[in-house]
Amino acid sequence: MTDAPERTPPAAGGATSRPPSARRTAPGEDPPPLLEVVEYTDPLCPWAWGSEPVFRRLRASLAGRVHWRRAYAILFDDDDDPPPDPAAETAWYARHLADIGTHTLAPRAHTLSRVAASSWPSSLAAKAAELQGPEVADGVLRRLRESVFVLGEPADTPALALRCVQGVPGLDADRLARDAASSGVRQQVRADRAEARRPVPEVLSVRAESPHPGTAKETPDGEIRYALPTLLFRTPAGHRAVPGWRPFEAYAGAVDALAPGLLRTAPPLDPAGALERYRSLTDPERLVLAEGVWPPPGAVRVDTGQGPLWLHPHEAQLHPAVGPDGSAPRRAAAQHRSTE
Repeated sequence: MTDAPERTPPAAGGATSRPPSARRTAPGEDPPPLLEVVEYTDPLCPWAWGSEPVFRRLRASLAGRVHWRRAYAILFDDDDDPPPDPAAETAWYARHLADIGTHTLAPRAHTLSRVAASSWPSSLAAKAAELQGPEVADGVLRRLRESVFVLGEPADTPALALRCVQGVPGLDADRLARDAASSGVRQQVRADRAEARRPVPEVLSVRAESPHPGTAKETPDGEIRYALPTLLFRTPAGHRAVPGWRPFEAYAGAVDALAPGLLRTAPPLDPAGALERYRSLTDPERLVLAEGVWPPPGAVRVDTGQGPLWLHPHEAQLHPAVGPDGSAPRRAAAQHRSTE
């Protein structure tokens, strides 16, 4: 954890950004949350995928008491140079994902079709989904992550991004397509991208016992951005940054330093309740979010290149990793850029 009191990072447009609790409340309105959590991420980032067990637990432990927002940093940019040998690049990246998986234990695809050409389509879809509420947004982002790490087919075009999120509960797919293509949502993602390239000074040099400590990265065009994922915790009094791949205790410590007593550890759910709540669970996730005999009745198992993905039976009916007849999972697809 890195910290710096009495300093608020700049907002996307260059003006000072204040956490919600520092803003004025209109008469009759509920006061805003004391703490803001900014999650710098990318739908196609392997370390972000591997952080989901801890992040899901943290969100459950802070539910209703913080303002949590995601800023899409654009890991694979449109103007990145294409690889001279796409097949070799894909083989290298598949090995890289396998290496990361030795630490995170997160599922990975049996076969990777290619390295993502761009993070923009998935980031636009994820940002557009926020207009339909937090549950829809969480479901859409989850499917976008699974496109590469379960299916091996990264959602790097608008058509692929829209296809892989079909059937997310509550999703208006037509509205998502319109919003993802809108200038307003594109401007929001541009603002996220710009914000992620103004990291707080504490993450420019990070020492931590982690395979991914989270030191800020230099981009191909010479900018500096947060390593992914990074959580920035903010109150009017100061902030704490927790970059890279970290244990739950690192994030809990940041919360306690800024807002003592705010964190309330969420008890594990029973297996059926956990699968009902999250609809899609990896083994690392269910081990921290559920307690009891696993799997629950009706759970659908999708085998990947590293451990299973467990789907709620209703989720499995429309999930792209499950066969059209709903009976047998499709073999989740098996198999030099910064990936952090």
